[in-house]
Amino acid sequence: YSPHPPAEQSGELVRQRHRYQLLNTAFSQLSSLSSLPAAERSQRETPLQSKRATVEAWLTREASTLQKYRLDLAEQHQKTLALLRKQQTLILDEELIQWKRRQQLAGNGGQHEGGLDILQSWCEKLADLIWQNRQQIRRCEHLTQQLPLPGPMEELLRKLNADITDVISALVTSTFIIEKQPPQVLKTQTKFAATVRLLVGGKLNVHMSPPQVKAAIVSEQQAKALVKNESTNSESSGEILNNNCVMEYHQATGTLSAHFRNMSLKRIKRSDRRGAESVTEEKFTILFESQFSVGGNELGFHVKTMSLPVVVIVHGSQDNNATATVLWDNAFAEPGRVPFVVPDKVKWPQICEALDMKYKAEMHTTRGLTEENLVFLAQKAFTSSSNNPEDYHNMTVSWAQFNRENLPGRSFTFWQWFDGVVELMKKHLKPHWNDGAILGFVNKQQAQDMLMSKPNGTFLLRFSDSEIGGITIAWVAENPNKQGERLVWNLLPYTTKDFSIRSLADRISDLNHLVYLYPDRPKDEVFAKYYTPPLSKAVDGYVKPEIKQVVPEFTSPNPEPSGVASTFMDQGVLPPAGHSSSFTIYHPVGDNILDTDAEFELDYPMDVARHVEELLRRPAVNQWSSQQ
Repeated sequence: YSPHPPAEQSGELVRQRHRYQLLNTAFSQLSSLSSLPAAERSQRETPLQSKRATVEAWLTREASTLQKYRLDLAEQHQKTLALLRKQQTLILDEELIQWKRRQQLAGNGGQHEGGLDILQSWCEKLADLIWQNRQQIRRCEHLTQQLPLPGPMEELLRKLNADITDVISALVTSTFIIEKQPPQVLKTQTKFAATVRLLVGGKLNVHMSPPQVKAAIVSEQQAKALVKNESTNSESSGEILNNNCVMEYHQATGTLSAHFRNMSLKRIKRSDRRGAESVTEEKFTILFESQFSVGGNELGFHVKTMSLPVVVIVHGSQDNNATATVLWDNAFAEPGRVPFVVPDKVKWPQICEALDMKYKAEMHTTRGLTEENLVFLAQKAFTSSSNNPEDYHNMTVSWAQFNRENLPGRSFTFWQWFDGVVELMKKHLKPHWNDGAILGFVNKQQAQDMLMSKPNGTFLLRFSDSEIGGITIAWVAENPNKQGERLVWNLLPYTTKDFSIRSLADRISDLNHLVYLYPDRPKDEVFAKYYTPPLSKAVDGYVKPEIKQVVPEFTSPNPEPSGVASTFMDQGVLPPAGHSSSFTIYHPVGDNILDTDAEFELDYPMDVARHVEELLRRPAVNQWSSQQ
């Protein structure tokens, strides 16, 4: 709104003051007539009375006009205030809330929130407009006090001033935000960081006297009290080290922010848990608060903002359950909720969206979960055999089903199984997933049905149903004990520990009975680029040993020709150069290792592999000293 009306009103005030002075002069002259003779007094009184009446009539009209101007101006300020409120609602209650929602989903792997600089520019322009209008209203109040007139003007201006002060206060307190959230799974005695930012700090010159920000950890109950503006006696639920930071103004970007770089949660005070709730379901929040003033100490503010829910752990073994609590909260929290209420049940498609988002983020891939993958997960979650995705669309999953109750016949929950898969994949198998080499989400019966229609030697990779973070190889081959019979075999699941010894690609290369990756891709075409290069030739008369995986029932009883220096056999170790070749072949053990119904139990070969790995860590001279 243009600032000209107050200026015009000021000019009008000067003119009215002049006429007011004329009226006072007339009154003074009339008062002095009493000392004059009657004839002279009568002669001079009549024109003075006429002059006074004229001036009084004029002043009455002008006062009425001035009052009308004042009321019109107040009405314009009311309209401007309504427009400012509407714009502020759009920015704070829509754009900023959406930004915070994107930030929350980013905790589950959603797209980065972004756009904060644009939001800041909007907030700064809005702050500028609000502040200008507030100054105009205060100027009107000053002019009204200088020349008071009967009527409602003073009360109108007082209310306008209070209303626009509320608007600027809401803008300042709402734009004190957390730009970088602290980790939502927070381990005690571990450093962590966070950044808070005041989006209107530069425009309102808060940076001229940089305020200090303090961080504290509070419980869910304390957070509820804060939202209701109830006193919490400034108590916290733990002790955070390095929890004070001064806000810094960055001239180049125009941002005012506080970067907490070395905070550490020294201790935590837990509350009494409800029912079956575990420590990894208890939610806290990091509270950031600060005090500062704007407009030359004209307005003082005490601002607070709370982080996304935080789950505190003391050991790494609690991480997966804590992550489940955070994922459920980030995915299903409603805007404006009471801290930190979440629904106990959600529709299966919502679960699918959250799991797919998490999977793609952890794997750093655009290849997410397919409809077939999600059907497999639904079968696991609901203990169902239906392959129709539509059957699950209206089904709900409770928090208890997700990560409180174990899957039927297992010692782990649905989430613990899924999280184990994610951990295994991102640590060791990410390239193979991106190549489409791992089907993964296939049960044993599906694997058998898929493989039995394929040539012998066809195999696929699927996640273990019985072990957290396990992946197994299923393949179709002749039954070594019954000629003409074809069976589908399953290896004992590999875990992170196994791939730390030898990679998946090398293990598949070792197993010559694996020929085609389902449906019909030659295995070398898929995995060759990941094979470990052949060992170098002997140095100083020694050849480096290697580990090789074998499945005894599918290994030829005769060693390959030994004319190449780098040749190795099974899991034996090569002898030093110059000695006669002496290979150890592990003879087939009992049939209990290969089981067409159960998964392949490969304990013995795995133990040998780990033993050989231990030998490889020792100096070669010690290994062969007895043979030299």
